[in-house]
Amino acid sequence: MPIIGFGTWNLKDNATEAVSHAIDTGYRHIDCAAIYGNEKAVGKGIAEGLKKARLSRDDIWVTSKLWNDHHDPSKVEAAIDKTLSDLGLDYLDLYHMHWPVAETSKGTEIYFLDTWEAMIQLVQSGKTRRIGISNFSPAQLDTLLNHTSHIPYAHQMELHPYLQQEDWIQYHKMRGIHVTAYSPLGGTNPTYHRKAKNMPPPLLKNKAMIKLADKHNTTAAGISLAWGMSRGTSVIPKSAHAERIEENLASKHIELDYDDLKVLAKLGHKHTFRFNNPSKGWKVKLYEGLEGI
Repeated sequence: MPIIGFGTWNLKDNATEAVSHAIDTGYRHIDCAAIYGNEKAVGKGIAEGLKKARLSRDDIWVTSKLWNDHHDPSKVEAAIDKTLSDLGLDYLDLYHMHWPVAETSKGTEIYFLDTWEAMIQLVQSGKTRRIGISNFSPAQLDTLLNHTSHIPYAHQMELHPYLQQEDWIQYHKMRGIHVTAYSPLGGTNPTYHRKAKNMPPPLLKNKAMIKLADKHNTTAAGISLAWGMSRGTSVIPKSAHAERIEENLASKHIELDYDDLKVLAKLGHKHTFRFNNPSKGWKVKLYEGLEGI
């Protein structure tokens, strides 16, 4: 998996243009999901971007995700078929289970073991080359690993300097599971623009981040992304602005030193905040045993 990818959450009318520009700029990983509601536009952007950059399908990595309403094993294949059709692709490089949560006739519940077995069949059929998970807790991941011989290729989770989860990352490294950081710039996504208790100042306006950005002649976003990549996690920032798309990609050339990492570690101790937690709305327990609860 490329170390930096392009996220597509909340990209609306400009999704096609943004994805096309991202590929032409040099991104080789496009992160999608059925629930984002824009996979047709993203698919057009992929086609346009490949044409502009003179690339073939195998030159890029495309990820998508299974939504909660298709966890029933009989619905899993239909979900990926719809995603592939919308994206205009023959296969995915990685297909995540978006949450360990299923929407059923009984309501919302934790349900993932049978879903995972159905996802394994997608690898065997060639519709995706790998399968992974997203937003699992330690107990949920252990349960999955104890009931399958097919280890998830990757786990996508919220990670940024305000939610560092170093122990959780090491847990995955020990088990050979790659980690991808979503929301790597903190709570910049408009979905998170709400009042919450103990919400820290915006990460990209934090004085420590700005000072590091000045030191490296970059942006606070560049520092956050470089930090994420320095830990061996891949990052998937999103932007609809061409200049920011290019700036974010340039972060892979930033080399943070020991003193920089000390500053960022201290920042994580001062502020620990999880922006994405739908536990109350869904009435299920998520992220048990993890930071930011």
